[in-house]
Amino acid sequence: MRDLALDTNAVSALLEGDEALLGLLEGVTRFALPVIVVGEYRFGLQRSRHRKQLAVMLDALVAESDLLMIDDHTTLHYAQIREALRTSGRPLPENDVWIAALCRQHERTLVTRDGDFHHVASITAVRW
Repeated sequence: MRDLALDTNAVSALLEGDEALLGLLEGVTRFALPVIVVGEYRFGLQRSRHRKQLAVMLDALVAESDLLMIDDHTTLHYAQIREALRTSGRPLPENDVWIAALCRQHERTLVTRDGDFHHVASITAVRW
């Protein structure tokens, strides 16, 4: 698999050495990280006993990844995805809509444990 973006739970699992995820990611040398994911993970670090060690690992991952930033083009994807979810009666948490918009914009497959992303018709999500 190529062109993979990591959801927040995938970043957590990767930094924890989750064997199932590592097997799925075998051979992938560079990831994409939606900026929202980095923010969510940094927020989670605020309460972690291992925040210093994990922050260093996160910084290394960010440095070795393509950071997907929000721009005006992203807002078009966001609005379309959010409206499609609203009309289908399947809303997602706000941050997940932004993550989906970034994945769609940059044509990335999202690696996630969240099943909710399969409601977004315009992106591909892989669960492990």
